Amino acid sequence: MVKTPQNGMSNPTDVKIFILFLLDNINYPLDYATIHDICIQNGYVGGFDFAACFSQLKELGHILEDEAEGETYYVISSTGKMVAAELQSNILLSIREKSLKSAMRLLSFKKRQAKLASSVEKREDGKYNLHCEITEPGGNILKIDLCVASRMQAEDMQKKFDKEPESVYRRLLSVLSGDADYVLQSM
Repeated sequence: MVKTPQNGMSNPTDVKIFILFLLDNINYPLDYATIHDICIQNGYVGGFDFAACFSQLKELGHILEDEAEGETYYVISSTGKMVAAELQSNILLSIREKSLKSAMRLLSFKKRQAKLASSVEKREDGKYNLHCEITEPGGNILKIDLCVASRMQAEDMQKKFDKEPESVYRRLLSVLSGDADYVLQSM
């Protein structure tokens, strides 16, 4: 049973297929916390459902555990790959595409050890400042303050930044570098 994106997935079989689909497409070892974050970040799967289904997938041998440098990592097994390939169509294409895109974005920033921060602050003149920042170990790679007319507008922009910081970053670089092709293609 496939649920709509607004309601998320609660059927354990769909949750398992979803987890296997993401692991199959990412295709490299990840720690439990990262897999958890990837699977729940868009709200299609709840934390408790994820934990129960992940455990069952390990018991079934669809997910394998490996140790490296004192850390535990997980990979999809060949059986898990077959299940993912065979049953991924049970999950709406829009959910698969959005979740995979979000997963890759999360992994990209995680590899770079980037940290995100954003906030909305009311100004004395009644307008609002939106602060957005992306910091890597070497320092800020993006720090921007925008003045907007309303709290609602500032909060909407903040949600967009928090949800897709890498996209915002790339688009800003494209505009500032004069590479309008990227901006037009990404819309």
